[in-house]
Amino acid sequence: MLRRGSTRGNDAGHDVHPRIHGGDPIGAPTLLVPAEHFFHFVCSSGASLLRAAISNSFPYLKFRLYTFDESRVSGLISASIRPALDCPLNYARSYLPNLPRSACGASCTWTPTSSSSTTLPGWQKPPGGGGRGPRGPEYCNANFTSYFTPAFWSNPSLSLAFANRRPCYFNTGVMVIDLERWREGDYTRKIEEWMELQKRVRIYDLGSLPPFLLVFAGNIAAVDHRWNQHGLGGDNFRGLCRDLHPGPVSLLHWSGKGKPWARLDANRPCPLDALWAPYDLLDTPFSFDS
Repeated sequence: MLRRGSTRGNDAGHDVHPRIHGGDPIGAPTLLVPAEHFFHFVCSSGASLLRAAISNSFPYLKFRLYTFDESRVSGLISASIRPALDCPLNYARSYLPNLPRSACGASCTWTPTSSSSTTLPGWQKPPGGGGRGPRGPEYCNANFTSYFTPAFWSNPSLSLAFANRRPCYFNTGVMVIDLERWREGDYTRKIEEWMELQKRVRIYDLGSLPPFLLVFAGNIAAVDHRWNQHGLGGDNFRGLCRDLHPGPVSLLHWSGKGKPWARLDANRPCPLDALWAPYDLLDTPFSFDS
């Protein structure tokens, strides 16, 4: 699993055995990690400090650490609705297939801020062979048009990007990428092309998500929603408390402005932050028993 936590490694050698592989832009792994999991962490700086922190906190964890060259993407980033979304590391997911080919084997799972101690059944092969893009939960009841500006929808040559597709919103925080298929489709370049256009004509407002939607929406191999209980950080402006979505839960994702570690430190947690609290590596002034 790939997961991202708070910044608040034992550089493993090449692993040739079949495992569940995952990558992370900065993260701290869950406390209960099955033996077959192998983590790949991506950071922009401070690799030696992060490696030491992970190794000291989780000495049993099998992982490798990679440094992401932010200059690869920094010139393509346009200002979004929230400054935190403009961090170059948010765009590292587009460059995972450029890791050494031995790194993740055939596929990598990308998962930020989550909690799960089980393997991800049904993720290893697309259901029915469908979907040429990543695999992950998609949400067809969401207002898809809101992810792009009126300038995009009013331009026929741009809106035709979704011709012959039934595009649905999907959350890029939790997905499985087939690395070989990604390289064959040259998807990093296609995402960059939309980002280059965005620098000239503002066609979206929401950071790294819209270019993924432009390339993949309607071509996702869907996975059960239980594997991305997202939005627990509220919206992108106020980060208000939210409840879990209906149905079973296997992975928690605090997407949105509100992060559990920040709310705990500020002594203003949401009820669901109690699920994060046992895994927080820093002491918090707040007690859910008080």
